[in-house]
Amino acid sequence: MSDLASAAVEQVYRQHRTRMLAALVRALGDFELAEDALQEACSQALRKWPRSQVPDDPFAWLLTVARNHALDRLRHARMARAKLPAPPPETTVMSEKQLVDLGDERLSLIFTCCHPALAEDARSALTLQAVAGFTAAQIARTFLVAETALAQRLVRAKRKIRDAGITFEVPADHLLPERLRGVLGVLYLIFTRGYTVPDASLRQEALRLGKLVAALMPDEPEAHGLVALMLLHDSRSAARFTSDGELVLLDDQDRSLWNTGEIAEGMALLDRALRFGSPGPYVLHAVIAALHVQDPVDWSRVAALYAELLAVAPTPVVELNHAVAVAMVDGPEAGLALIDGIAGLDSYHLLHSARADLLRRLDRRPEAVAAYRLAHDLAVSPADRRFLAGRMRSLEAKCHNDSPGAENLR
Repeated sequence: MSDLASAAVEQVYRQHRTRMLAALVRALGDFELAEDALQEACSQALRKWPRSQVPDDPFAWLLTVARNHALDRLRHARMARAKLPAPPPETTVMSEKQLVDLGDERLSLIFTCCHPALAEDARSALTLQAVAGFTAAQIARTFLVAETALAQRLVRAKRKIRDAGITFEVPADHLLPERLRGVLGVLYLIFTRGYTVPDASLRQEALRLGKLVAALMPDEPEAHGLVALMLLHDSRSAARFTSDGELVLLDDQDRSLWNTGEIAEGMALLDRALRFGSPGPYVLHAVIAALHVQDPVDWSRVAALYAELLAVAPTPVVELNHAVAVAMVDGPEAGLALIDGIAGLDSYHLLHSARADLLRRLDRRPEAVAAYRLAHDLAVSPADRRFLAGRMRSLEAKCHNDSPGAENLR
């Protein structure tokens, strides 16, 4: 019975952890207390279920015990009266319907983790921990920070939610566009990190959460656009690196390795998003990603879409991508002129990599080598550094007759 009880606890925790945590955070208004209470409930289940039997509704049992444990702690700290109404008797097991309000609590949890009052770097970390179940150690490795610093970041974010009285809910309609952008931004940041490292678990978690948001907010085209964008990028993951970990540029990728199922799913979602009209940034990005899986790529259309994106959501990275697309249409000189006018990307290795490629195509070899060297020194990924070092060696060793390519399109 002990093994059965342990398996039952593990199963309900794995399947329903996010929903249980969401219900407790809503009831308690305190992330840390909710997490501690849920852990205590699981510990009690491991002790009690082997001696009796697994409850008919283990989900509700764990929620009830966790809530009662939290209320006991609040009562002992003389905070119960101010925090919550008196709890029901501990012997009364509350139903799931009583503990989890109508609507999907997971969506409220995502919006809480991405509240604009929280520091931007804390939002993604808190989302990964609270919604995706990542440990502090896993998140620290993901974002290349010390575990102690990451743990402190999480603690500050949770206490900010408690002390600021941040409400646990999907925001009102008039606040939704701004708040939704923040949520989608965090999910795309998680995906991008997983795409760059690369880390399939991060990409899949971002996709899972993105699909959850899109399913629960079916009339939000940007949510569908983001999922489409992630799917179209993810479809090429198997072709982006060789078997020994070397980077492969878009033009050189083996298309037979692309995931056609993800491409089809992404295209269907993109079509749905476009039917709403007036495409936003994620929908435009997804249209560009869709063009990149076509053969040949329509670079004139890509350049036009980046120009449209610059009008909607201008960023230096979009400027860079626009410049690369223009170079593919109007030649390297036109693209280089645009790149040299971009401000704010001096430490971004892909700017110098793209610039080096255009200089190479213009037969300006010494300048190209210098730009490749700068890109190499700024790059963090070992695969990127190896790729750029190879380009430097190749340029120094032979004539400048390489085929053209866009280094920042991967």
